[in-house]
Amino acid sequence: MIEQILTPWRWESILSQWPVLLKAFLVTLEAAVLALLLALVLGIIFGLMSSSHHRLPRAIARVYVEFFQNTPLMIQLFFVFFALPYAGVSLNSFTCGVLCVGIYTGAYISEVVRAGIGSISRGQFEAAYSQGFTYLQTMMLIVLPQTVKIILPPLVNQCVNLIKNTSVLAMIAGGDLMYVANNWATNGNASYGPAYLLAGALYFCICFPLSTWARRHEEKLKQQDVQKPEEASGKEAIA
Repeated sequence: MIEQILTPWRWESILSQWPVLLKAFLVTLEAAVLALLLALVLGIIFGLMSSSHHRLPRAIARVYVEFFQNTPLMIQLFFVFFALPYAGVSLNSFTCGVLCVGIYTGAYISEVVRAGIGSISRGQFEAAYSQGFTYLQTMMLIVLPQTVKIILPPLVNQCVNLIKNTSVLAMIAGGDLMYVANNWATNGNASYGPAYLLAGALYFCICFPLSTWARRHEEKLKQQDVQKPEEASGKEAIA
């Protein structure tokens, strides 16, 4: 493997295929964006259900979260792609990958949303109800806008995980970056080292800026939480 990485002609060979790699890279980005949109919708819906006062929505949300968090994404993908056609439901590999990755990540995002809602003071709920707001209005107009700032760092981390999970499309010939790199290495000159290293570098270029921003934003929120009690105690001392 090291010998492959240090061999110049192997790099020249794979870099000569840059149009194909670029197309695969764009497929990966497209799959990630579509899967993220689906995951956000499902995450918000099931996050709200998990925070409901009624037992039935909470139970439905719990079943969804536990099932998808405790079964491998690969098994879910293979079931949808290979088993559902026997039931008359046939999806192409790209659509199948987007659905599976989106639904899988939605389970994790719903837990992030639930935790964010749980961090909001119950007094704000009571104040909203006293003004005649319904549960949905309270969530949409009062709670969720405050929750966004709190859940943004873990939400971005889930986005990073989602981008990396799109590599499972390679298992069903999804035309993504990992599939093209693996296909080139297998059918070309057995240059697995350069192919996987280049694919990993491209994933890194997407994920590293996002994870760095999430870490810095989380540190900023922690500093603000520390400063608020100090400012409040300072005002009390002045008074």
